[in-house]
Amino acid sequence: MENKNLIQKCIDTVRILAADAVQKANSGHPGTPMALAPLGHILWSGVMNYNPENPDWANRDRFVLSCGHACMLQYSYLYLTGYRITLDDIKKFRQLHSITAGHPEYRLTPGIEVTTGPLGQGFANGVGMAIAQQYMAERYNRPDFNIFDYKIYAICSDGDLMEGVSAEAASLAGHLGLGNMIYFYDSNHITIEGATDLAFDEEVSKRFQAYGWHVQEVQDINDLEALSAAIRNAQEETGRPSLIKVHSQIGYGSPNKRDSAAAHGSPLGIDEVRLVKKNFGFDQEKDFNVPPDVLDFYHKAGRDSSENEKQWNKLYENYKKTYPDLAEEYEAVISGQLPKDWQDKLPVFETGKPIATRKASGQTLNAIAEDLPQLIGGSADLSPSTNTMLDGYPSFAVKQRDGRNFHYGIREHAMGAVLNGMALSNYLIPYGATFLIFSDYMRPPLRLAAMMKIRPIMVFTHDSIGLGEDGTTHQPVEQLIGLRTVPNMTVIRPADANETAQAWRVAIQHTDGPVALALTRQEIPVIDQNKYTTAKDLEKGAYILSDSEGTPDVILIASGSEVHLILKAQEELEKDHINARVVSMPSWNLFDKQSNEYKERVLPRSIRKRLAVEAGSPVGWMKYTTDDGEVIGIDRFGESAPAEEIMKEYGFTVENVIKTAKALILKK
Repeated sequence: MENKNLIQKCIDTVRILAADAVQKANSGHPGTPMALAPLGHILWSGVMNYNPENPDWANRDRFVLSCGHACMLQYSYLYLTGYRITLDDIKKFRQLHSITAGHPEYRLTPGIEVTTGPLGQGFANGVGMAIAQQYMAERYNRPDFNIFDYKIYAICSDGDLMEGVSAEAASLAGHLGLGNMIYFYDSNHITIEGATDLAFDEEVSKRFQAYGWHVQEVQDINDLEALSAAIRNAQEETGRPSLIKVHSQIGYGSPNKRDSAAAHGSPLGIDEVRLVKKNFGFDQEKDFNVPPDVLDFYHKAGRDSSENEKQWNKLYENYKKTYPDLAEEYEAVISGQLPKDWQDKLPVFETGKPIATRKASGQTLNAIAEDLPQLIGGSADLSPSTNTMLDGYPSFAVKQRDGRNFHYGIREHAMGAVLNGMALSNYLIPYGATFLIFSDYMRPPLRLAAMMKIRPIMVFTHDSIGLGEDGTTHQPVEQLIGLRTVPNMTVIRPADANETAQAWRVAIQHTDGPVALALTRQEIPVIDQNKYTTAKDLEKGAYILSDSEGTPDVILIASGSEVHLILKAQEELEKDHINARVVSMPSWNLFDKQSNEYKERVLPRSIRKRLAVEAGSPVGWMKYTTDDGEVIGIDRFGESAPAEEIMKEYGFTVENVIKTAKALILKK
């Protein structure tokens, strides 16, 4: 009885911590943490394998709080089990420079696996985490050496399951039979506006059964025995992802706000918090009350769980002796070390036959794949068009966990979030591909990848009106500038096949955020590497591709398929005794990181006549052309027509570049 009473005291302590923290911040979501405290207790006190002293232990179970607004649940258990979070951090919930932000943030708080908050994202991230575990297990596990056997535990809400991305991801997870996923669906029937039946009355359990999931239901989240039994069943189910639907009462313990929208997204109020404490037998006047026996209980749980890493370390030491080559490969990959000569495999393209940069990208991928086992990916049902299939490698599937080609289906949103989960393994370098226009379907995971500074690579082909006949709906205009403005996002739009190969080199080496490659559908000339500056300078973001013999009268700047236009225009202007410098600018983001000295060398302040050319929105280019410059861009939507015709119609011709440059030079 005493132990049972202590367990209840532990659970109620978490409920009160959540109520106190939200009340002190005068902001937040107290109701769900109060409701889910029993589930948190089960997970952190005996189910999950983790080590508070080493939150990054390779074989730890991953916990994802998809309903990130309930983060006081997670913060409380991280603090109580011994992670580097203090009670003072809990008291600073949602305050400036606190490590306990209003939603969980990766890298900010020890023990947080992924940034969540936008509903549905965490749900899909967990699918990527599960894929990573399965791939690594297939590659490295050997008989008697289950080096990677961790599971993904996640909590999702009614709101998560209303979001379309969770449906996309759930369908994919079921299709792939990811039996290392155990998700808890908190069914509390409340959202901000009121009861969920205002907009949501589907039978979630049947939906997930149709997806191919193993589904269970626990009628009362306070029934710890039923919860534990359901988790054991889920752990034994290895062929399907598991969903455990748990019924809870939001704001549990609050006499006046339980089971109401009032407990969802606002503080309970000082008087109500006191009533909660009274309900649970705690001192009503004492805030942030963590009884010593509760802290001792959870600290012991954390220490007990950390023993799992000690056992794993012993196993791994024996593994290294038995399989030294595999261990060496794994350790090199997780340390960020790339094979010594991998860059030598990058193809060099000769002039003569034009080639679309999407095709050059595919050739580059296949050239380097053998040396980079951590490089895996696929497309949203577009690999023949995006050229992202790795030849000679199988597809990742139920019976092929070492497959390196992925088929995400027509699920761009989920693909982005799943890639994030894969990247969070700190092992894989995942890539995903679709047309640039469909990056709009992926903006939430792209933004979160940039926020977390993780390294998925996005291959966006069909990068302009130059894709031609597919027309207005498929021709991107504003997408490039939209992606370029995302902090920590690196966008690269290579000018030809050789810049494309170098773009892949930069993307593979880049470790500080996602990289997006914008590639052409149409064939474009290969720039002569012997005549002009080498494409290796792409890493600087912009470089002088071809200079004039005398001081330039004008600087011509372009990215991607428009670079060959300004190169040709330079030749024609020279015939009229006009000196033009040609600058290839494949990446604003990389160029902006260069030294002031380098930027001045490429774009000297003394030369104010500058013309930028890009088949996309002109917004942002004036940063590089200055007030005395001009931009040939697009400020309207495209049309359906062959690529050459539409490019001419929109002014992307050598003749128009020459005409505009001459007018610019004459302009006072």
